[in-house]
Amino acid sequence: MRTPTGGAGHGTATAAERLSAGERLMSIGTVLGQLRDEFPEVTISKIRFLEAEGLVEPRRTPSGYRKFTPADVERLAQVLRMQRDHYLPLKVIREHLDALARGEQIQLPAQGAAREPSAEAWGPGAWETPGERRTAARMGRAELLAAAGAGEEQLVEWESYGLIGQHVDGGYDAESVTVARLVLDLGRFGLEPRHLRPMKAAAERDAGLVEQVVAPLRRHRNPQTRAHAEATAKELASLSVRLHAALVQTALGVRIS
Repeated sequence: MRTPTGGAGHGTATAAERLSAGERLMSIGTVLGQLRDEFPEVTISKIRFLEAEGLVEPRRTPSGYRKFTPADVERLAQVLRMQRDHYLPLKVIREHLDALARGEQIQLPAQGAAREPSAEAWGPGAWETPGERRTAARMGRAELLAAAGAGEEQLVEWESYGLIGQHVDGGYDAESVTVARLVLDLGRFGLEPRHLRPMKAAAERDAGLVEQVVAPLRRHRNPQTRAHAEATAKELASLSVRLHAALVQTALGVRIS
C-alpha cells in the first residue's frame, strides 16, 4: 500500500529506503505480465490511464521510462479488484485507498452485486469511469425529470435537438441525466439547446472515431477480446473528453490574451 508523501524531499527518502532494501523496479511490460495472471483483460493503456487518474505514481528514469515497485503493482491490483468485484468508480477507489493508507477501515459493497441506483443517485459520478462495468439499468421519463430537476417542456426541446434520446430498448440511461443537468447549467449563461448542436455533432464524430478503433475487436469470437473492446472504448472516450477540454482552454487563452 502506498503511503502519502509529504513532498519531494520525503519522496526521495522513501525511494532511497526502498532501494536500500533491495526492492526491484519493474518496467510497465513486466507489470502487465504480473497483472495478467489475475486480470487477463488489462492492457498497458489501462495502466497508463490509471496513472493519469492518479491511482498509481511510478517513478521515471532520466529518459522518461516508467519504473514500478512491488507496492505499485499491488496498488494496481487493488484498484482492478475493486473495479471488477465491486464495480466502484475510480473516485471512490481513490478515497478507499487513501483511507486504508491512513489506517482506517473501509466498507465495500457486496462482491459482484449489480447496482440499481434510485432516481436520486442518477447523475455524474453515479456510474463507472472508463474500463469499469456498466449495468443495463434504465429509467423512465418521470425518473429522468426528477433526477435532473427539469420540466417536460424542456425535455421535449432537448429531444427535438437530439441532445437526449431514449435507447432502442426503452428508457434513459445515467448519461441522459448528466446531459440534462449540463444543459440546464449552460442555460444559466444564456446558451440555449439550439446553440449546443455543434457540441452534439462533435460528440458524434468522436464516437465514430472510437468505433473505428474498437469495431474489429467487438467482432472477435473471443469473449475477453470483446470485453477489451468495451474497456478500450471507454478509455478512448475519456481521453477525447480530456483533449476537448484542453483544446477549449487553449483556445480561450489565445483569444483572451
